[in-house]
Amino acid sequence: MMKKSKPTTPGRRGLSIVSFKNVLTTDTPNKALTAGFKRSAGRNNAGRISTPHKGGGHKRRYREIDFKYNKKDIEAKIETIEYDPNRSGFIGIALYADGERRYHLMPKGIKVGDPMIVSADAPVKRGNRLPLAKIPVGTVVFNVEINEGAGARMGRSAGSSIEVIAHDEGKVNLKMPSTEIRKVDEKCWATVGEVSNDEYRLQNRGKAGRNRWRGIRPTVRGSAMNPVDHPHGGGEGKQGISLRRGPKTRQGKLAYGVKTRSPKKYSTKFIVSRRKTKR
Repeated sequence: MMKKSKPTTPGRRGLSIVSFKNVLTTDTPNKALTAGFKRSAGRNNAGRISTPHKGGGHKRRYREIDFKYNKKDIEAKIETIEYDPNRSGFIGIALYADGERRYHLMPKGIKVGDPMIVSADAPVKRGNRLPLAKIPVGTVVFNVEINEGAGARMGRSAGSSIEVIAHDEGKVNLKMPSTEIRKVDEKCWATVGEVSNDEYRLQNRGKAGRNRWRGIRPTVRGSAMNPVDHPHGGGEGKQGISLRRGPKTRQGKLAYGVKTRSPKKYSTKFIVSRRKTKR
C-alpha cells in the first residue's frame, strides 16, 4: 500500500513511498543473523570507480540471507517479515522444525505462521522451493539458480517473477522480467511465487536528498563534461551528438537501443530469444 504525503514542504510535495505498517512485523533484525560490512561504493579492487553514481549513504547492517537453501526436507514456518536496507524486497525469518533460524527473501502475499519447505517432493505452493523439473509450465518463480547448488541468482528484486514456459530435453525455458527467454538446467532449484514489495517501483522519493541517504550520487550529463571525461563533452556552447555516430557511454561504447552484449559470452548459447530493447 502506497503512502502519500501532504505538500507541507517542497521535499514532501509529490512524495509517495511504500507503507510498511500493515506488512512488516518487527523493526529489529535478529542480531545473530546480521553483521557489519564496508560497502564498495562502486570501486573495484584497485580503488578506482567501476560503477558511477555510488557513494555515501546511511550506515547499514548486513542481513545474512540464505540464498543456497541447503536445508532440505525440513519444514519451516515464517516467524517475521522485515525490511532490509540492502535489497528492495522484504525478508523474513524462517524457523525450521529443528530450531534453526534463517533469513529468506519473502514471496508476495506470505504471512507470519505460513509453512514453507525446500524439497524435491514439495507441493507447488507459494514459498516452497523445488527443482525446475517439478514445476509445471505457466508457474511463476523467483530466486532461480543458474548452476545447480550455486544458490539463487535470478529474480531477486522487488516484484520480479520468472515464468516457466517450456520443458525440453533436460532444460527448462524461462521468460525473464526483461522478456528474454533463457534455458536453465532442470536440476536447478527455484522458489514458487513472486518477490514481495511489488509497489517498490511506484515510489516517488520527493527530493534528491532521499536518494543520497540510499547511497546514490548525482548523475551528471555527459555533454556538461570535458572531452577527457566523456565522449559527449567539450565544444563551444550546446551541441548535439548526431555527429558522433550516436550516443555513447562514458567508456565510449554505443548506447540506447544498440546491442552491446559480447557474442562470445559463455551464456549466449542458453538464450533462446533476446530481450526486447526500447528504441
